[in-house]
Amino acid sequence: MATAKPALLRTYDLIVYGASGFTGRLVAEHLLGTYGATGDIRWAMAGRSTGKLAEVRDRIGAPSSLPLIAADAGDPASLKTMAESATVIVSTVGPYQLYGEGLVAACAAAGTDYVDLCGEPAWMAAMIRKYGDAAGASGARLVFSCGFDSIPFDLGVFFLEQQARTRFGEPARRVRGRVRKMKGTFSGGTAASLLATVDAAARDPAMRKTLSDPFALTPGFAGADQPSGNEVFEDIAAGSWVAPFMMAMINTKAVHRSNQLLNYAYGRDFVYDEMMMTGSGPAGEKRAKALARREAVQNALIGFAPTRALIRRFLPKPGQGPSKAARDAGFYDILLIGETSGGHSLRVAVKGDKDPGYGSTSKMIAESAICLAREVSHEAVGGGFWTPASAMGEQLIGRLQAKAGVTFTLENG
Repeated sequence: MATAKPALLRTYDLIVYGASGFTGRLVAEHLLGTYGATGDIRWAMAGRSTGKLAEVRDRIGAPSSLPLIAADAGDPASLKTMAESATVIVSTVGPYQLYGEGLVAACAAAGTDYVDLCGEPAWMAAMIRKYGDAAGASGARLVFSCGFDSIPFDLGVFFLEQQARTRFGEPARRVRGRVRKMKGTFSGGTAASLLATVDAAARDPAMRKTLSDPFALTPGFAGADQPSGNEVFEDIAAGSWVAPFMMAMINTKAVHRSNQLLNYAYGRDFVYDEMMMTGSGPAGEKRAKALARREAVQNALIGFAPTRALIRRFLPKPGQGPSKAARDAGFYDILLIGETSGGHSLRVAVKGDKDPGYGSTSKMIAESAICLAREVSHEAVGGGFWTPASAMGEQLIGRLQAKAGVTFTLENG
């Protein structure tokens, strides 16, 4: 990472880029409802069409004074102008491997902080290599994966490790991430990113290697052997049968990167995996095996190019997504089980009060942006590519609990 740079005076504290899309609109809606349009947070909405942005502004009930900015992923000059006007940019415009590099480059050059919802590890690894030096020189702090992938898991492990050191004087070298319950859908953006990643991996064997490597985002470091995450088994520690969890490929890489950026606070022999809990006994085993079979079939279908083309026809279109009632009815409950070398154990619950893909994600990324801009000094965190836990840690946990309906609770100890 780089030397700290002083905060720059900008026209806006925060710009929501992609506000005419469904998730971007929800981010704007959260900002309006929580902070107002003309309060202490100076923010604006950006996207390709100011006409569509004006429609969103009217739809969410924002005043006509809320600024609108024209910016397009295909127009580098517009991205440069936008980046230079903001302290932090919230990007909801994906798939990032198709539309994201221009804004990353602009923010890295301008010293502008940046948060996104990226779940595309090969693209993230490429951006770190390509723009890390520029971000270090300018003081830009760029933080990937500030939604359901990967905040509940990344910050959940951070919280558990804090508790372990406080209580036992040592980190938890083994942590199990277990999704106990979840209701809601992954976003259309997540699905589109997955399809774009599979398309790219089909053309590039090196990308396939990156996707399968748990240490793909920790340059120069490969730690202990990690569980594959592909097997069905009875997890005695969790008291449940478990099955593969589709977001593990992304989240595990983020957690290992946090460990590296935090100077291996979890240990150089740290082991982490994520699975879905399906219940105990024969019924739990049956559900786990059924879930694993379904996952295998889905992966096989996604790997078939004509099927990917068909799936794209049914993805939510820009501006579309589940109803407010569906978002409000969603939730998630994640269990993290930590074990120290000295034989101590901890259990931490991370829970969200909205559906993971839209309702909770939109609140998490909005609060991440404000936290980065307002609560994390450049002296503490300099320019470079960070994770939510390594850049914002305790400050973001506090903000999410106060403003975003996400809770972090120690269940034992």
